[in-house]
Amino acid sequence: MTPAKKTTRTTTKPVVRTRTTTKKKVSTTPKPKVTATATTTAIPDLPVNPFTFEVFDIVSKQETNAGKVKALQKYEHDSLKALLIWNYDDSVISLLPPGEVPYSSMEDEQNTTGSLSTRIDQQINTLSHHKTTNVDKGHTTLRREWTKLYNFIKGGNDTLNGLRRETMFIQILQGLHPLDAEILCLIKDKDLESKYAIPKKSVIQAYPDIQWGNRS
Repeated sequence: MTPAKKTTRTTTKPVVRTRTTTKKKVSTTPKPKVTATATTTAIPDLPVNPFTFEVFDIVSKQETNAGKVKALQKYEHDSLKALLIWNYDDSVISLLPPGEVPYSSMEDEQNTTGSLSTRIDQQINTLSHHKTTNVDKGHTTLRREWTKLYNFIKGGNDTLNGLRRETMFIQILQGLHPLDAEILCLIKDKDLESKYAIPKKSVIQAYPDIQWGNRS
């Protein structure tokens, strides 16, 4: 009897394919930093004896403290210093009622709607609408009227009664350009910065000769 032949099974191992991946090189070169630089607004030339609002507007538009200081120094005047002292010196105490300014007479109140402050605001809005600061009639200026400001602060002229003092203040307002009148109303309430970006530190640096404090 012929013995059975052994059969052998050949197993084929599966071929494992490997994928070769190429790593991308990451650039280590640092990106340049973007730094914000403050722009310096050019300080324009104003006519001789400019209105106060023209000067304050130029100072307010300067984007840096150095620019504000430079503008204040360019247009340095005793009237500006007096107004800024009244606004920023805590020892200067206003003797005028805070808030809106009324008219000086019953006739004005009866013939006009609102207060004198309202009228000033309306005049400013009209100028803004027409994109101009020119007015039809002549006006006095704070450069001329600043020497009267002592009448409205404590220790300046204590002989004035309240009614006379308020009447004088109103008469000055009525003679000023509306934008200068607005400044005087803001300053009597120490509120100049609500409209003009003129911080006290800029004033101190621009006018180191100002002595602050002990004024009343």
